[in-house]
Amino acid sequence: MINPSAVGWIDKFFLKQNSSLLAAEMQPDLFYKKVRETGFIYGHIVSFNIPFQIVTKGWLQNEISKVALLNTLYGVYELTTGENNQEKFVSKAVAFYNEMNPQGFSLFKKILPDDSASVTLEKIIDSRVQTNIDIISKNFSHIVTNALLFIDVLAFRQYLIHGKIPEKYLKKIEEAIISIVSLALKTKSTKSKYDDLLIKLFESSVRYSKFSKVNIKNLEELKLDYFTKELEQNYLIDMAGMALWSDGVIENNEAYFLYKLAELMGVPDDFVTECMEKTNEFITKYKNEIPYFKYSNPVKHFYDQTTQTVVTLIGRNKNRLVKEIVQSKELMLLLAYSTRRDLNEKEKKKVRKQLLDICKTIPSLAIFLLPGGSLLLPIFIKFIPTLLPSAFNENLDHED
Repeated sequence: MINPSAVGWIDKFFLKQNSSLLAAEMQPDLFYKKVRETGFIYGHIVSFNIPFQIVTKGWLQNEISKVALLNTLYGVYELTTGENNQEKFVSKAVAFYNEMNPQGFSLFKKILPDDSASVTLEKIIDSRVQTNIDIISKNFSHIVTNALLFIDVLAFRQYLIHGKIPEKYLKKIEEAIISIVSLALKTKSTKSKYDDLLIKLFESSVRYSKFSKVNIKNLEELKLDYFTKELEQNYLIDMAGMALWSDGVIENNEAYFLYKLAELMGVPDDFVTECMEKTNEFITKYKNEIPYFKYSNPVKHFYDQTTQTVVTLIGRNKNRLVKEIVQSKELMLLLAYSTRRDLNEKEKKKVRKQLLDICKTIPSLAIFLLPGGSLLLPIFIKFIPTLLPSAFNENLDHED
């Protein structure tokens, strides 16, 4: 019996499975479709693509996600290298995550020098999954959190091929996803105010590009020729398909958007048709189990949940935040001005950069530096002045 919350679960997993996927019998398109069947692409895992099934009754969702992430990483390792050497895989995965770790922030502080490679990987995977499910919110949108874990898989494949993660790869794929999902949402003929809020969140949420603004107005402006591999192309189409399905209907103009996206990447129309069918089939079947779709207006729920999360974090770290912020007169002024007028792009960039620097110094706010956490940043900026009015308004009055 495997316990993904106990030390040694990775070794036990491989001992039980022996090998997960046989690369010699697997092609990229088949590998992707099998991963999608498990729900990993959709951010809601319902099964594992393994020879010996595991009973998960009583498991927490994050425990299921741990095994799914491990298994998918190992699958792409076999697919890419043609090997099924589990020890070598673990070593490569640890080295990959050490390189992937963004902005010099230590994501894995609990790792000890004498940890074995497999125990180190367990802690890394725990950090990745916990970030997306528990720390931010158990009801955080599957479209923008757990589903984004497939970026790890794509980047790991690049690492295996090149011996390193290609420069700006993470930046480019993240911006492509954000831009495509944003454009997809904009094609919807009927949008609520919450759809518009979600679009703004996507456009403001750039993790690896150091605050460059994503401002793509149409598909033709995207540099999709950078993504030449089936796994990347299929994933981008599925992400757009999920965003369009959020109201349960894909209209003709939305379907056209998906086919146009596929055409620009040289993906056959058959895959788009299958994408829409599989997405509809999966979400319809598991809709009642996916937190994002349990509510009459999932986008409103998404925004409400993330807002509450940010308010709670600010409240818990209020004193430390004030102490850090008052040390920067420029940041104080800009936050104060934001309560009375819209900041321009240059000012917004300064605020985001300085607040993220502060987040690095406060452990509880480290989630803003992690996968999905950047989606909370615009709300974070919005609520700081309203929760801490005296410190900011007095400073602004003094300047006036």
